[in-house]
Amino acid sequence: MEIPKQRTKMQKTDNTRPVYVLVHGAWHGGWCWKKVKPLLEAKGRTVFTPTLTGLGERSHLLTRQVNLTTHIDDIVLMLEYEGLTDVILVGHSYAGMVISGVAERVASRISHLVYFDAYLPEHNKSINDYLKVPALKELVETKGEGWKMPFPGKIESLGVTSQEDIEWATDRIGDQPYSTFTESIKLTRSSNTISKTFVRLSEFPWFVAAAERALQQGFSYHEMLSGGHDAMISKPEETAEILSQIGAKN
Repeated sequence: MEIPKQRTKMQKTDNTRPVYVLVHGAWHGGWCWKKVKPLLEAKGRTVFTPTLTGLGERSHLLTRQVNLTTHIDDIVLMLEYEGLTDVILVGHSYAGMVISGVAERVASRISHLVYFDAYLPEHNKSINDYLKVPALKELVETKGEGWKMPFPGKIESLGVTSQEDIEWATDRIGDQPYSTFTESIKLTRSSNTISKTFVRLSEFPWFVAAAERALQQGFSYHEMLSGGHDAMISKPEETAEILSQIGAKN
């Protein structure tokens, strides 16, 4: 029997179909795209939904050493080991920081960046520079052993209304390492050649401000306010349709 040759990390995958990498936000995991993934695949897309270190099914890896750089490494290495190119890289919420860092490192692998109600960082800024919520630091100090953040609210505040979805998501929300919010990102102009889209889902002021900066920078722009911040859970069909339309333009 002939043994198949091992795929090396730099070997390219057959990208005959648009390739999406959907990166979740803080406290979430790859699980939050569960409804969207099959809908995109039914439209002929290839979809990856990685989980960042310390979250979701990788929560056993949560330590005080996990930071923004760790999460950027997660996605960079996934792209390399899967041999992905021409990727439509989608970042939800916190993951706007992650995909920005990924584009800084491997811009040649990315065809489109999608900021899905996400932070749009500037050089040498951290999430805390935009969020400015002192209660989060207090939460870390009082309930997070000084280095991790329990989810500070209820999933309903993110626009999830179905009781089934509320219970499903609440069971899966996990602690977020605080250093992912405090570590500043280093950016140059490496991603300037990549097409970019901002999708606004909520009225949270930090994402409204990010959307305004995106418009000033010439991003394509969409609004879908009916599903709230976690529209991939509350409005999966609409989410898949918007992402599919973005992919069709590449």
